[in-house]
Amino acid sequence: MTDPRRDLPSVTALLASERLRPLVDRTPRAVVVEAIRSAIDDARREPTIVPRDDAAWAALVEAAVTARVQPSLRALFNATGVILHTNLGRAPLADAALTAIRDTAAGYCNLEYDVGRGERGSRYGHCVRLLRELTGAGDAIVVNNCAAALVLALNSLARSRDVLVSRGELIEIGGSFRVPEIMAKSGARLVEVGSTNRTHIGDYAQAITDRAAAIVKVHRSNFAVEGFVAEATLGDLATLAKERQLPLLHDFGSGLMMSLERYGLAGEPTARDTVAAGASLVFMSGDKLLGGPQAGIIVGDPALVTRLRTNPLARAMRVDKLTLAALEATLALYRDPETVMRTVPTLAMLTATHSAIHARAIGIAARMRSRDIAVTVVDTEASVGGGAYPTARIPSAALALTGDAVALESRLRGGRVPVIGRIADGTVLLDLRSVPVGHDEVFADTLIRTLS
Repeated sequence: MTDPRRDLPSVTALLASERLRPLVDRTPRAVVVEAIRSAIDDARREPTIVPRDDAAWAALVEAAVTARVQPSLRALFNATGVILHTNLGRAPLADAALTAIRDTAAGYCNLEYDVGRGERGSRYGHCVRLLRELTGAGDAIVVNNCAAALVLALNSLARSRDVLVSRGELIEIGGSFRVPEIMAKSGARLVEVGSTNRTHIGDYAQAITDRAAAIVKVHRSNFAVEGFVAEATLGDLATLAKERQLPLLHDFGSGLMMSLERYGLAGEPTARDTVAAGASLVFMSGDKLLGGPQAGIIVGDPALVTRLRTNPLARAMRVDKLTLAALEATLALYRDPETVMRTVPTLAMLTATHSAIHARAIGIAARMRSRDIAVTVVDTEASVGGGAYPTARIPSAALALTGDAVALESRLRGGRVPVIGRIADGTVLLDLRSVPVGHDEVFADTLIRTLS
């Protein structure tokens, strides 16, 4: 048999092909040329995939172009049932935050300019008023994430000195990063107190020496410890810290601004509770239960916050104008407790009733069945994610797809707009609790387009 590689077309011939002309007209020429070269090289290495005609060559080149022009960071649907899914970008932003980003990004803004005085200002002043109002703290500063907030504080207040922390709070967070390793990068010396399961206020008191610079308490938000356990409360630590004239630093993490107990989610303190308990500085994330952009928020004692602002590391950890715009717009929504539950997507998804989720699933399933897609609606349990409420299981509902689960899951991931679900007991489940309610129509259309 004749080797089909003997008749491979040239780059010039394919560029001049009528089949490829529409692609050449709408795509940068350099991208098409590179895609053609890649297609020819692939065919040269593997004769079984050599296209048989111009139409097949056009399809191969177009696929190569699509792979090149597709953005690395893409929008997708989170149908896993994990609301604050770190791998999928955590909190979707409220419409108010998206508007603020668009308005700020479209032109110039007063990021570091004092409009009233007509002189240079500071980006660290943005969001402060709202954070003071919502948490009761004396001052605030925003950096790029919660880990950076902890490092900045320790480097500013405890470099080359001792920092006391319970062994039961030396936790590991996402991506195999561990709190003690992050803290060590600040230049502070960690002094472990107590044991894994039991740490008492006396353990802290006995460990304080003239080398001590701070006490750190880390909120165990991504796991729970039960049984023979004990820990010093934030209030007790605040009393001890005040007696010994040491700052108490609390890694609060979740950023919860309002109690969710009436929605069945209990056990997570609010930012205001934490500040009121006596912590000198409180660190929290902007993109977890707060429902805003990724950010590290520090609230607390004005004198300590001032020391953080003047640390040169603050510049390396600062946030940009788009983050500040989104965060300020999100915080402003919390002034109206009823409105914020509807307008911040994270809170809306967490607090939606099971009946509402089930009704949405029924509606989407009906549309899919009208296009001959086999699907049923089943009850499931969703989770909060993002290292918050680790034991909480929230009643939810999901679309259950009939067929080869592995093939269906792969097909959904490979669509123009990926849909990320989960496989349970050999069935693909698409949980509606982690799909924002306003996205139902587009979500249904995406499923139909991908599975039809």
